[in-house]
Amino acid sequence: MLVAGFPAAAFGTNCYVVAPDAGEECVIIDPGIGVAERLAEVVDENRLRPVAVLLTHGHVDHVMSVVPVCGARGITAYIHPGDRGMLADPLGGWPDDLAAALRELAGGTVLTEPDDVAELTDGAAVSLAGLDFTVDHAPGHTRGSVMFRLPGGVARVGAELHTTAELAEASEVCFTGDVLFAGSIGRVDLPGGNAEAMIDSLRRRVLPLADTVGVLPGHGPATSIGRERRSNPYLADLSADRPLSAH
Repeated sequence: MLVAGFPAAAFGTNCYVVAPDAGEECVIIDPGIGVAERLAEVVDENRLRPVAVLLTHGHVDHVMSVVPVCGARGITAYIHPGDRGMLADPLGGWPDDLAAALRELAGGTVLTEPDDVAELTDGAAVSLAGLDFTVDHAPGHTRGSVMFRLPGGVARVGAELHTTAELAEASEVCFTGDVLFAGSIGRVDLPGGNAEAMIDSLRRRVLPLADTVGVLPGHGPATSIGRERRSNPYLADLSADRPLSAH
């Protein structure tokens, strides 16, 4: 499996391009702010043909480029219904000053739904570009946050992806969005956030995953469930059945 990942132009949001191999169809995950040019380079360099966009959640730093990316290629965007309202109005619920700054970052980008949107359901198997994604609904960062799991490890990795040895040997790869990061978890004080839901998602969706699962998060470097189980203070609190606390 080929994964090329690179940070967006703002907020360090990871955009991923996933394909069985070079020269084949691919899926784009979380096209954030100002990714169009680098995304086109990655697609061209690897001779890929995008067939869909998968969105881990609806925050604007993960979806700002979804309309131009989908529109230029005539492809479908997939999102959980809990966050579809965010896709239609990405700046809704944000403080006025931050919304204004984000609107300026958007430039001429249309902040609305793309023409073709499909809704994701918990536990669904979504087959795209010869890849079989499993959808895990994991609310907390937002109501519609999801993680995407794929069987097997990453055989080829794009140069800009912060990678670890665990990825090549992973039993599964999980795109965690803003549910789980290396050493941390997603915030719950942004639009759609809920601390109790996050705790529940970490307990039910993250902790049961095998140590050999590779993690490709929405921000920051790649990691593994085993590494996070050992070193992530938020998971340690839950494993020890302590209340989730600030770290």
